[in-house]
Amino acid sequence: METLEIQADARDKKRKRDAKRLLRSGKIPAVLYGPKTAAVALELDKRDFSSRVAGLEGSHLVRLKSQSTALADKVALVKEMQYHPIHGDVIHADLYEVDLTATITVNVPLHFIGKAAGVVRGGILQPIIREIEVECLPLDIPEFFNVDVSGLDIGDSVHIEELAMPEGVTAVFESNLALVAVVPPTVEETPTAAAVPAEGVEAVAAAPEAKKEGED
Repeated sequence: METLEIQADARDKKRKRDAKRLLRSGKIPAVLYGPKTAAVALELDKRDFSSRVAGLEGSHLVRLKSQSTALADKVALVKEMQYHPIHGDVIHADLYEVDLTATITVNVPLHFIGKAAGVVRGGILQPIIREIEVECLPLDIPEFFNVDVSGLDIGDSVHIEELAMPEGVTAVFESNLALVAVVPPTVEETPTAAAVPAEGVEAVAAAPEAKKEGED
């Protein structure tokens, strides 16, 4: 996996409004932490981080470039990003420092490729999960897995045990779960009015008309 270099500087974390000030100045508040790293408050360049990292799918590694010797060249996994609820910009990032010689567990997206034979016959391709969990060294993290569905007929599925893993990468799962399937087409039945029993119709027709108030 490619490691993206990003500029990061230490920041003083004092008040919540400081984060808003950072965002207005073109920075993103962030935090770096890890099993052997005390949490460090950071500020990232908003334009650089948003254009090069925020739009990527899956798990990604970043290498910090900083004037601080305590931060320079640290490698971290982009663990989580928070987005503004209206305009969608990144407003905070969590970076998890990794040891390049130790395995980690991450999620990797699935790409379903090909046109299933069952879809040609009217079936519906039904992805069941969109990503899987794997264990590997940080530099061996796959960007994604291709899942070829072209051989699937109606009723067929691809299971996680059938997915080819690169050397050094192990899928983490408890059961042989299905990743994608081709299901039969669904046809909605047109609702029809409930039938009135013949004797009911006759009874209604035979019933005398109710007298109006005042009539003999």
